[in-house]
Amino acid sequence: MKAKYDVNQYIGVPVAAKASGQYEIKREPDGDFKLHSWRTGRHSKGKYKGLGQIFLTENSLKVAVVAAYPVAYKDRHDFTPMQRLTSEFVGEELVQTAVKKLP
Repeated sequence: MKAKYDVNQYIGVPVAAKASGQYEIKREPDGDFKLHSWRTGRHSKGKYKGLGQIFLTENSLKVAVVAAYPVAYKDRHDFTPMQRLTSEFVGEELVQTAVKKLP
């Protein structure tokens, strides 16, 4: 029998580092941005510590968490797995900007 693990869904916004080292939202050519959904996978590394935490997708895209929800183990395949949670965080202002896009 395969081992079960806790699964969380993370709603996040892609971010990029500015020259100053601060993070900003990666925007589309029209200046807007979209929120996307990922989940912890069997091989995901790191621990979730809170909103604004940055994680890496399987394509090494940096994403800031703006919401987190538990997911039933049986429903885990409805979401794309992420690679790992980092110890980096974005600023509160960036999180608040992204949270406004939540449904």
